[in-house]
Amino acid sequence: MKTADKVLYLDFDGVLHPEDVWWHPKRGIYVRSPPGHQLFEWMHILEELLSPYPHVAIVLSTSWVRERRFSFAKERLSPALQERVIGATFHHEFMRRENFCLLPRGVQIAQDVARRSPKVWLAIDDDARDWPEHYRSNLIQTDGQTGLSTPSIQEKVRAKLQKFNEKNHSSCPQ
Repeated sequence: MKTADKVLYLDFDGVLHPEDVWWHPKRGIYVRSPPGHQLFEWMHILEELLSPYPHVAIVLSTSWVRERRFSFAKERLSPALQERVIGATFHHEFMRRENFCLLPRGVQIAQDVARRSPKVWLAIDDDARDWPEHYRSNLIQTDGQTGLSTPSIQEKVRAKLQKFNEKNHSSCPQ
């Protein structure tokens, strides 16, 4: 399992595009509502937010990994974001899908944090249900309809990433 000192746990639905995503055998995966939206339409915002921080790795916490496989989910991202991806919270070789699905997203991420042991981490997700209380400060909850397109959410992400940098510098010997 790959690890990194600085990790961003990334959900797709409700973060990189609106949350109402469906699959149809002829149409494939699509955003059902609100009308006029596209998959990954806010991905460029995440690229811009992360660009000053090249050492932040991404762990996919999206259900796309569980439903479609890790490689499928990773390949939906831009090349710049794909380079940052070091894994996912769901590992089909080590976990039973049925058991994993029963866990709230925050618990899934908390278990991955325990395995990877990053020095600092952040999760961007629209699902805050049943998050472990002691990890709530690591969550930036988006609105499922507006995701990363919301300026106040972008500011929260910038502030957390800046703190990643400050923590890194404060641990260096003088």
